[in-house]
Amino acid sequence: MATYSKLTLSGSTDGRPIKVAATATPGTTLHTGSATATTYDEIWLYAMNSDTTARKLTVEWGGTSAPDDLIEVTVAAESGLVLIAPGLLIKGNASAALVVKAFAATADVITIHGYVNRIEA
Repeated sequence: MATYSKLTLSGSTDGRPIKVAATATPGTTLHTGSATATTYDEIWLYAMNSDTTARKLTVEWGGTSAPDDLIEVTVAAESGLVLIAPGLLIKGNASAALVVKAFAATADVITIHGYVNRIEA
């Protein structure tokens, strides 16, 4: 039977929001998945934009290949919490754990909140 655990994003300190500092690939690390092939991470991400201008956010979902690995969203000015990833999955990879990263058009104005439901077989 599978076990479920609720975790903070690995890029977060004590569950606090992650400030997106990167403005190009590779992005700021949000979460590093498991290195166990039978483990799935269900990832929920929410973005907040503290700037007075809408800003483009790009999430690199386990890789950097456009357009396959990229999720692009324009986050409205002074808004949040905007759902970015509604429980999307990454699977454990024994050769190299998948990493979810993000970059934005402007540094340090978008923060990411979220959590992970880890499912282990």
